[in-house]
Amino acid sequence: MNEQPLVDAWIDVHAHFSPPRSAEQRAAMWQALQQDNWSGEPPPEWSLDERLAYMDKVGIAMQMLSMVPTNHAALQSSNRYGAELVARHPARFGLLAGLPTDDIDAGLQELARADDLDADGFAVYCQYNGVFLSDPRLEPLWAALDARQAVVFVHPNHAVPGQFVRPGVLLEVAYQTASVITDMLYAGVFRRYPNIRFILAHCGGALPALSGRLILLGNESWVPNPQRISQQEMREQLAALYLDTAMTASPQSLSAGLAMTCAEHLVYGSDCGAPCTAEHSAIANIEQLLAFNGLRREEVEQIGRNALKLFPKAAKRIEDAR
Repeated sequence: MNEQPLVDAWIDVHAHFSPPRSAEQRAAMWQALQQDNWSGEPPPEWSLDERLAYMDKVGIAMQMLSMVPTNHAALQSSNRYGAELVARHPARFGLLAGLPTDDIDAGLQELARADDLDADGFAVYCQYNGVFLSDPRLEPLWAALDARQAVVFVHPNHAVPGQFVRPGVLLEVAYQTASVITDMLYAGVFRRYPNIRFILAHCGGALPALSGRLILLGNESWVPNPQRISQQEMREQLAALYLDTAMTASPQSLSAGLAMTCAEHLVYGSDCGAPCTAEHSAIANIEQLLAFNGLRREEVEQIGRNALKLFPKAAKRIEDAR
């Protein structure tokens, strides 16, 4: 007898994928991870069949696929491959097209290509080849995304080096998200482009836990604030952000996230496909979310489907397949 899935038709906004890679590319990736103090065995190669089997086992209706290579040609190739996966499995996958944010012309060109690929939304790194999302050179890209009322998935750059002989993806990525989103806040990005729906990976990293400190002290006279972002704006703009639950469905993370925003702005994320995510940890993360007593069970279930409101094209594909 087949086991009952853990959840019923949830939407996963945080799922990575990979085009086929050569043995040399896989070896280079593992070497880079080892240089960042990874131990154990190399992570498994991404497999479409294994991903679909996992989704069926757990009860995931659709995953929004994202990948943001820091090489422009590789990024274009991964977006095309992601679109092919969606075309083959339109009710199981959506595409968050990666955008390069180190070159404004390249970013706008890839945005146009993503329109041609019929992407459901977009994915960016907090820091891409040394350029942060708060950089003023990105204003034309934010304006174009705001005009589309786009959903933008913000992920830390996983290549950030770790400290104390531990991989950077354990803690440093969380600090990176908090720092960059805070700088976007002070830069006025959220003020000028209120129609972009931003989803932050990993429940916003360290941002929710630090948001109270930021609101309390962020307007003091000793803090540079050239855009004169008010305390009320800080509170409202942080509350408008969406947070995914990827590897952060513990009471510690969810409670901080709920203090900054609300249950309607929590969306389920797994981090499937990342080297740091194994099937057992992805399942344990769902179990933590289901056991969270800070929300009613129906509110927890809704977190698994909140993304349907953000991605209407994907929701229609699911409905058409029924």
